[in-house]
Amino acid sequence: MAEKKATREAYGDTLVELGATMKNLVVLDADLAEATKTCKFKKAFPDRFFDCGIAEGNMMAVAAGLAASGLVPFASSFAMFASGRAFEQVRNMIGYPHLNVKIGATHAGITVGEDGATHQCNEDIALMRTIPGMTIINPADCVEAAAAVKFAAQMNGPVYMRFGRYAVPTFNTADYKFELGKGIELCDGNDVAIVATGLMVSVALEAAKLLKADGINARVINIHTIKPIDEDILVKAAKETGAIVTAEEHNIIGGLGSAVAEVLCEKLPVPMLRVGVEDKFGKSGQVPELLEIYGLTAENIASKAKAAIALKK
Repeated sequence: MAEKKATREAYGDTLVELGATMKNLVVLDADLAEATKTCKFKKAFPDRFFDCGIAEGNMMAVAAGLAASGLVPFASSFAMFASGRAFEQVRNMIGYPHLNVKIGATHAGITVGEDGATHQCNEDIALMRTIPGMTIINPADCVEAAAAVKFAAQMNGPVYMRFGRYAVPTFNTADYKFELGKGIELCDGNDVAIVATGLMVSVALEAAKLLKADGINARVINIHTIKPIDEDILVKAAKETGAIVTAEEHNIIGGLGSAVAEVLCEKLPVPMLRVGVEDKFGKSGQVPELLEIYGLTAENIASKAKAAIALKK
C-alpha cells in the first residue's frame, strides 16, 4: 500500500532543507505555523522566520518588501486567507510589480474537514488565475510537493502553491523531476482522458481501474501546474481520445475545469465534463464523508467518463 502523507508536511520539510543552503530564504506565517508546518523552519532557523500574526494582508506586504530587498520570502497561511483575505495585497503588492514572493497555501479544498465552510477554500485557484503573471502549482503527492517547492525557490516571480491537510497516497518515485507547465501522462488510454490535479490525481487513477474493469481504457493526466497550463498535452488527449473529464478539489467554476475548457474551446472542442465542487460551499464533517457528498470519488469520475464517451459524435 502506498504511503499516505499530507502535502503540507512536504512543504515544511522542504523549506528546512532549502534553508540550509539558501541563506536568503525567509519564511513568514500568520499565526498558523503548527498547521502549515512552517514551525519546522522556525525551529531550524529562528532568525529567518517571521510570525506576522493574524494579519495576512500585512504579511503579504511584508513579503513584498523582503522580496524587493533581494530575499526569497515564502509567505504561508491557509488557502482561504492567503488567497481570499489577502487578495488585494497579493494582486497589488506582489503580482503587479511581479515580485519574487512564494505563497504557500495549505488546508485547501474541502478536506480541511471539521473546520467547515469558512476554512474550506474551493475558490483560491480561480482567484489566483486572474492575477497576471502568477504561477499556480497544485501538487498531487508529497514527492511532487517537495520538488515543486524546490523549483519555486529557484525561479523568479510570484508563485502560488496549494497544499492539503489530508494525507494522500504517494505514487511518485524518488527519481521524479518537476517540470513547470508540463502535464504528466500517468496511464495511457484512447477511450477518454481524465485530467486531474492535486488530491484528485490518485482518485483519477482509481477511476481508471474501475473503467478498465468495464472494458474502457482511460488516459490519466496529472496537471500539477494550472498556470501556465500544458496546452499541448490537453490538445493531444482531446485528439486521441475524443472525450475529456476534469477532476479537482475546487469549485468547477474558475479552476482546472475552466482552464481546460478554455484551452479546448479554442484549440480542439470535444465532449467534456467536470468533477469538482459544484458551485457550493463546504460543510463540517469527516473527510471521507465529505468526498462522497461532493462527488470527489473514483466512482463519480468513472460515471462522468462514461457520460463523456456517450457524447462523442
